[in-house]
Amino acid sequence: MNDTENKKGQPDVLPAALFGLCPHCGQKTLFAHLTRFSDKCRACGLDYSRYNVGDGPAAFLTLIVGGLILALALFVELNFQPPLWVHVLLWFPLTSAAVIGALRVSKALLLILEHRNQAHEGSIDDSNAQ
Repeated sequence: MNDTENKKGQPDVLPAALFGLCPHCGQKTLFAHLTRFSDKCRACGLDYSRYNVGDGPAAFLTLIVGGLILALALFVELNFQPPLWVHVLLWFPLTSAAVIGALRVSKALLLILEHRNQAHEGSIDDSNAQ
């Protein structure tokens, strides 16, 4: 057993999210494009379309990354006072890369956790109800 697999043979959560690994078999088949999931795993056939990640990661990451970039931009402006074109060259690519990279990891993390916990939309555990 290698260091990126748990007892069930599935990859650990963080390496799987970082590298886009299938939560079931561990193959690198989670994403079809930069931030879009594949329809299913090409290795084991796990249907990714049954998981609903939604837009939550996009909203939170936009706010978090936006706040961090704004703080960095203010720091640079107040300490170095560069021309406007320097700000455009610095912050647009950095913001885009940070949002896309973080979005990819966070979407993968949510899908993997949904798979691990067998979470389904609208299901409630009534095993303790009397």
